[in-house]
Amino acid sequence: MQKSYHAPNPGENRPWFLIDAKDQVLGRLAVVVANKLRAKDLPTYDPSVDAGAFVIVTNAAQVKLTGNREELKTYERYSGWRDGHKIFTASEMRASHPDRMIKEAVWGMLPKNNIARKMMTRLKVFAGAEHDHAAQKPVEIKL
Repeated sequence: MQKSYHAPNPGENRPWFLIDAKDQVLGRLAVVVANKLRAKDLPTYDPSVDAGAFVIVTNAAQVKLTGNREELKTYERYSGWRDGHKIFTASEMRASHPDRMIKEAVWGMLPKNNIARKMMTRLKVFAGAEHDHAAQKPVEIKL
C-alpha cells in the first residue's frame, strides 16, 4: 500500500518574489500573485498546507485597467455604522490607496479561510518602485 504524500510546511525557508506591476493588467497580475501565495505553481501543491511564498509587488499605482474600468469599477467599504457605507471608483482608489487595488483583487482569488488570511500577510504591495525587502534578495518575475 502506498502512502499519501503530504507537503511539508516550509516555515521560514519560503522564497521571495518581486513583481513589477507597471503596465500590467490588474486581473492577470492578481492571478500570478495568488498562485505564488498559494504555491499552486509547485508540483507539491496541497490546499491544506500553507506552502506559498512571499510576494513583493512594486509600482502598484501604475497598474493598468482595461476598458472603462477606471470609471466604472467600484470598491465598497462598510464600517458597520449608519452612513458608514462608502463607494469609491477605481480612479479614486488609485489616487488614495493604490496598494488596496491589488490586495483586493488577490483576496478575491484566494479561498476565504484562515490559511488565506495568513497568505495575505505575506503579500507586500508598494505604490512606487522602492520597497523595504531588499535584504531578502527576492527573485524578480517578468510578466
